[in-house]
Amino acid sequence: MIYFFSAVVVTYLFWIVLSGHYTAVLLAIGGVSALAVVTIASRMAVIDKEGYPIYLLLRAGWYWPWLIWQIIKSGLNVSRIILSRSLPISPTLINVKANQKTVVGIVTYANSITLTPGTISVEIENNDITVHALTQDGALDLTGGEMDRMVTKFEGLSSA
Repeated sequence: MIYFFSAVVVTYLFWIVLSGHYTAVLLAIGGVSALAVVTIASRMAVIDKEGYPIYLLLRAGWYWPWLIWQIIKSGLNVSRIILSRSLPISPTLINVKANQKTVVGIVTYANSITLTPGTISVEIENNDITVHALTQDGALDLTGGEMDRMVTKFEGLSSA
């Protein structure tokens, strides 16, 4: 039930932000629309822990700043590499083990890798993620497991 009500609130707030009109009639229509959309989504069984992971919202408060810092650090490193006359790249394809226990956790890990400049998740098969890294050092950073541990902590499960 909490998923239903929070989805209605989030959908309504999203509607308000996109609408930009705040008359009573339009706000009422937006509320009815949000309720209808979420009711239909509930009947389709897409509002669940996997499709709408609101339980991660509080953990996002510390995970997102950490991820943004990783993106900044990696972006500066990739910029340094690109601006270097020798262009010291060593493209590498590696497999990293995802220790997350849920689909949301594994997808968060793969997306976090892709968001970090210089690395991209190419494929996920079971709990193995194939990653293309711009340099061997970038690949070694991933195999160190810090991001895996942080995503596992974000997921709410202890590191394996």
